[in-house]
Amino acid sequence: MTEIKDSDREIHRFRLRLTGLAVLVFVCFGLLVARFVWLQVIQHEKYHAQAEDNRIALVPIVPNRGLIVDRNGVVLARNYSAYTLEITPSKLQASMDSVIDELAKLVAIEPKDRKRFKRLLEESRSFASVPLRTRLTDDEVARFTAQRFRFPGVEVQARLFRQYPLGEVASHVVGYIGRINQREAEAIGESDDAANYNGTEHIGKEGLEKKYERQLHGTTGYEEVERSAGGRAIRTLSRRPPVPGSNLILSIDIELQKVVEEAFGDQRGAFVAIQPETGDVLAYVSRPGFDPNLFVDGIDSQSWNELNTSLDKPLMNRPLSGTYPPGSTFKPFMSLAALEYGLRRPSDAIRDPGFFMLGGHRFNDDKPGGHGYVDMYRSIAESCDTYYYQLGNEMGIDRLSAFMHHFGFGEPTGIDLEHEKSGVLPSKEWKANRFKRNRAAQKWVGGDTISVSIGQGFNNYTMIQLAHAIANLANNGVVMKPHLVKLIEDGATRQRTLTVPKESRRIPLKQENIDFIKRAMVGVTQEGTGARAFANAGYVSGGKTGTAQVIGLKGQKYNAHAIDERHRDNALYTAFAPADKPTIAIALVVENAGFGAASAAPIARKALDYYLLGKRPPPPKTDDAAPGAKPGVQPAAAPVVTAARAAQAPKAAAPVATPAVPAATASALTAPVPTKE
Repeated sequence: MTEIKDSDREIHRFRLRLTGLAVLVFVCFGLLVARFVWLQVIQHEKYHAQAEDNRIALVPIVPNRGLIVDRNGVVLARNYSAYTLEITPSKLQASMDSVIDELAKLVAIEPKDRKRFKRLLEESRSFASVPLRTRLTDDEVARFTAQRFRFPGVEVQARLFRQYPLGEVASHVVGYIGRINQREAEAIGESDDAANYNGTEHIGKEGLEKKYERQLHGTTGYEEVERSAGGRAIRTLSRRPPVPGSNLILSIDIELQKVVEEAFGDQRGAFVAIQPETGDVLAYVSRPGFDPNLFVDGIDSQSWNELNTSLDKPLMNRPLSGTYPPGSTFKPFMSLAALEYGLRRPSDAIRDPGFFMLGGHRFNDDKPGGHGYVDMYRSIAESCDTYYYQLGNEMGIDRLSAFMHHFGFGEPTGIDLEHEKSGVLPSKEWKANRFKRNRAAQKWVGGDTISVSIGQGFNNYTMIQLAHAIANLANNGVVMKPHLVKLIEDGATRQRTLTVPKESRRIPLKQENIDFIKRAMVGVTQEGTGARAFANAGYVSGGKTGTAQVIGLKGQKYNAHAIDERHRDNALYTAFAPADKPTIAIALVVENAGFGAASAAPIARKALDYYLLGKRPPPPKTDDAAPGAKPGVQPAAAPVVTAARAAQAPKAAAPVATPAVPAATASALTAPVPTKE
């Protein structure tokens, strides 16, 4: 039987299917259109920016780091360009070791280069290039360029390098830069200045390089570079040039610095010279020093171990971090305190039998039998301990500490270097806090005051503090903040700005008292303990010798030859000159050198001779001539590099080494050993 089809029903079904399909097509097209609208209209700005980012690269242009020059324009830190062989680990197509071995056939790569590269590789990210060899010669660049196709991921880059032309001279002042490590990178990333360090690989690590990092760094520039899909640069679209870092013009006189460093020779110690009227630090010496050039590209392990493990501690910044008992250099301030408090008049005299008794304890003077009748002038000129034993006992530690605080003892001076120590200005409160765990030792006793009154005992100050105090005295109580950077010169405009434009404060002192203390200190150099060192000086200066214990001897007689060299007394000297209108104030210590008059005063004499008269000490005589040297012929001096010659390429200097600073404190009832100045 033939089935009769329902045409209407079939047509209805077909239309339903067609309608469903049309709706599906419409929905799909609708979704597609909606997606197009979303991407090209609503999200247009976002994806346009991404497309531009893919097409345009922002390439940072690292600015030239600012120069560091002394007060006369001699360059202490400069920049120069050189070629560097760099590897980007993420782009290598072979193992790292095999690539380096192949490169070594074209370019000289020493074991120390490999060690440094591995260390830097650990600190860097895989997509960042890491230097393998720096300062390539033109021949090495040409050899590599000819074979460059063999080394994907290896490039020769032109880089700016920091160089310190004078090497070890003033190394603790200038400091050094080094590659940014991971901790520093994280700190920069969290700072407001993060964008300014794009492309920067080095940062100030120590000294002024660190303290003035922001000023020296400058402002990073950028280039907008159009690139192809493969990442190849096509053209430069725009350029914002970098702003070079500011130049630092120091207060340091580098020639005076050299004279003092040479005067120390192999001795350890610290020296600071300040211009009283301005606070300019004219010389800042920490001996021994080190060569900052060693740190620029990453110091090798051998040099680091030599510097870091040396008993002489060459990396220690002694004027800033070394604390020393001031010894008899403290006495002029004690006398000034007595005059200001009305405890003494200049004419008041005591009879010195050679000792002072307190509570059954005998405190001896350095001169057996004593100095006889001693007034204030003689007590300073001849450095009579007994006079100050008695004076300190009458004054008491409260008044003593309060007066010395005015001169900056026991607190940072604020000099423009980091990590300055405050030292110790003893007081009852200080001792109670110092010995919290030992109640028996917390109480301040009379013997403590006796020791402090001659600059021994718990007294401990830095040389920058002592120099600052002498400068305040020489400047009649007007306090100027000591500073190493005198002017900051803007890298773009060349406008100069004073760092310390005005005085900090004034110490309330009577001028007649200051004048008397100055005359007594002149007596030190004319007829007192410093007379031999300043005989026929050609100028009049004031000074004070000092000798300070490094360890307590517990009543035993001091014998330098019987104790370890590093336990011997420190030699100190303070000075100002010319006496009528001081333009320089000095404080120095020679560690473990004994008497201040014999070891420290001659160094001060050489410094003042140069600064006031332009006299240089004769070069040291040596029995062993350098190979190839002619008898009687001095080696040529290193050329002075001024700002005008700062673009010349440098040569690295050799490393050095330095000492420890023992801190000496005396037991409360241990009599200070009198010392011959």
